[in-house]
Amino acid sequence: MALFHSRAGALAAMLFAVTASLAQAADTVKIGYIDPLSGAFANVGETGVRHWQIAIDTINARGGVLGGTKLELVTFDSKTNPNDAVLAFKQAVDQGIRYITQGNGSSVALALSDAVAKHNARNPEQTVLYMNYAAVDPALTNDKCNFWHFRFDADVDMKMHAITNVIAKNPAIKSVYLINQDYSFGQAFTRAAKEQLAKKRPDIKIVGDDLHPLGKVKDFAPYVAKIKASGADAVLTGNWGPDVTLLTKSAHEAGLKIDFYTFYAGGLGAAPALGDAGVGRLKQVTTWHQNVGLEKVTKNVLAYREKYKDGKDDLYYSSVREAAEMLAKAIDQAKSADPHKVALALEGMKWENDTGEVYMRADNHQLIQPLYVSTYNKIDGKELKFDVERTGFGFKTDVRVEGSDTKLPTTCKMERP
Repeated sequence: MALFHSRAGALAAMLFAVTASLAQAADTVKIGYIDPLSGAFANVGETGVRHWQIAIDTINARGGVLGGTKLELVTFDSKTNPNDAVLAFKQAVDQGIRYITQGNGSSVALALSDAVAKHNARNPEQTVLYMNYAAVDPALTNDKCNFWHFRFDADVDMKMHAITNVIAKNPAIKSVYLINQDYSFGQAFTRAAKEQLAKKRPDIKIVGDDLHPLGKVKDFAPYVAKIKASGADAVLTGNWGPDVTLLTKSAHEAGLKIDFYTFYAGGLGAAPALGDAGVGRLKQVTTWHQNVGLEKVTKNVLAYREKYKDGKDDLYYSSVREAAEMLAKAIDQAKSADPHKVALALEGMKWENDTGEVYMRADNHQLIQPLYVSTYNKIDGKELKFDVERTGFGFKTDVRVEGSDTKLPTTCKMERP
């Protein structure tokens, strides 16, 4: 009888192990999305959800990861507030989520990066990996870098290097007005602009330098009046979301006919606000844009438009697809969904993006990729096939900057677990 019980117990234990193994195999790998879903920047956060969902759906459609495990997006509202974002992170951890992503607001990103590092140090058996798809304060991959944070967008200094090269080659520009949001990103943007213009075109005068509250200004007319009065030849701004939309809208209404050099004018709202007034004058620096003209880019733009036929937004973030695809590759390469093993697989990883090969720096976890400076123009159906928000206007490439030319020195001193 004892032998029977012993064998029965062994069989039960084996069956439990098999059942647990099958259950684990059937589980999804959840990704906690922590971005604004309410407040002034809600439309930006909702666009991010759509980008992540199509990227995840694409991976799941071909079998997911680890031979059949699917990815799943779980959304949390950061309210573009660091404290709310950290609370959302804790909620995600409580739900057993081991991967998070965020992109809107570098102040939020800095808080999340710190929260993730502290959590992982206290809970080495429940570590979390953070994929940053759009928060671009250089500090995140320099002095405030950490092993668990990976950035898939180019940082402020990388983008500023590209766009100031274009400004420096334009002899008509003798003076520049800076206007930015008053938080970590806007402040980093201002510093980088001043430093790089001073090196490349010391003759260019900074005739204005405004920092305004993030998402609080409802009418930029007073700022535009100051820009007009300054006699500036160009505006250089990192504003995003409603802050770039309302700024360009006020510039249009005031008849301000000078060039705008931007990071985010191709995002929601700016093109409809400008109409034809921005043609030839509105410029942006991005990791890609819809009219790059490469076959893979066109395919993905069409797929996004087919999935989201409401036309509310466009395929804008290449960084989301990079993050999702490289995560999937790292999980399969590590043969595990354990964040520590996946982080090690991501370090130094190369991946063929729509615009060419990209790779993740191992020393500071910054993705190296091509950048594009482009100008707003009327769609012609040839070089410019895709318009922004169905306006009839889109962006045309002026300059492509190779990834090797965007790699900058880092002050990151990575502490590894």
